[in-house]
Amino acid sequence: MKLRLLAAIALLVSAFVHAKLFFFDGFKDQHVVGPAFMLNAVAGVVIAVLVLTWEHWVPPSLTVGFGVSTLAAFVTATLPAGLFGVHEHWVGPYVWMAAVSEATAIVTGGILLARTFPRSERTTSPAKTQHRLSLRGAHHH
Repeated sequence: MKLRLLAAIALLVSAFVHAKLFFFDGFKDQHVVGPAFMLNAVAGVVIAVLVLTWEHWVPPSLTVGFGVSTLAAFVTATLPAGLFGVHEHWVGPYVWMAAVSEATAIVTGGILLARTFPRSERTTSPAKTQHRLSLRGAHHH
């Protein structure tokens, strides 16, 4: 549960940063990036709730996807071409808060996802898995 809590905190920090930048730092006026920031803020909160309340492989997958896509978008914005006209730099506390929280989301989500599937299921061939599943359904007297 501690790892799920850490993943949720990471998601919420990123969501907070994106909401703050949207509402108070002018990103709501950006044509494409503005709505993406609001989507990140909402998605971060929703995924955090799912991570804490639903023990399934979907929330960790969403956590990894959120972290990768958000961090990749920022890295793209730091390149010379920018992202939809936005050019960013690795400067300022909110940049680093978001980057660290998104990297944390990637790592914690990945660990949670790996824990979702027992090691024997990850290393067994599909034929052996199918055989094992068919044995589970068989009735032995």
